[in-house]
Amino acid sequence: MRITVRLFAGLRERAGADRVELELPDDARAVDVLRAMGLEPGQCIVALDREYAEVDARVLPSHEVALIPPVSGGAGIVVAEPLDPSVVLAAVRDARAGAVVLFEGVTRDVEALDYEAYAEMAEPKIQAIIDEEIARHGLCRAAVLHRVGRVPLSEPSVLVAASAPHRGEAFAGARALIDRVKAEAPIWKVELDGEDRRRVEGLLPTWPT
Repeated sequence: MRITVRLFAGLRERAGADRVELELPDDARAVDVLRAMGLEPGQCIVALDREYAEVDARVLPSHEVALIPPVSGGAGIVVAEPLDPSVVLAAVRDARAGAVVLFEGVTRDVEALDYEAYAEMAEPKIQAIIDEEIARHGLCRAAVLHRVGRVPLSEPSVLVAASAPHRGEAFAGARALIDRVKAEAPIWKVELDGEDRRRVEGLLPTWPT
């Protein structure tokens, strides 16, 4: 069977395209997609229909297939404009809440960061994280905003807010949200410093020729 694989961040740069065509056996698994691209499990994750897949998951011609490189970033709502903390603060206001925690992740040390997202997958993924952490920590409400594109020095690239009856739950919930967003959301960044561009992710192998 022939499938189309979407590529992002460093994967796209190395392939020189945002999609590649692969010819795979009819009984192919996710691991076969990786190996056809010269990768091994652990170097990237295969997404099938915008959900992370196990390496032994069947790949069907009808699937939307994407390769997800190591991620850094996060998205509850992905936006291209500068972030406004008042938006997430308003989203978590609740009469039951005695504490509200706001976290801002800002660009530091370099001229700017350039963020890219697989937005169609990132938005529902982070919404699921928000729902899970509200239940786990007894939060009243929670919200996440993430910016894509160029984020200059000292400007926020991600906002996380959480409200809860008490400060302990609010702090714990906000920390869990940002930690999971950074670890699980398909968003990547490049450091921009003058003419220098440095991708912030693990090194990836050269594509086979």
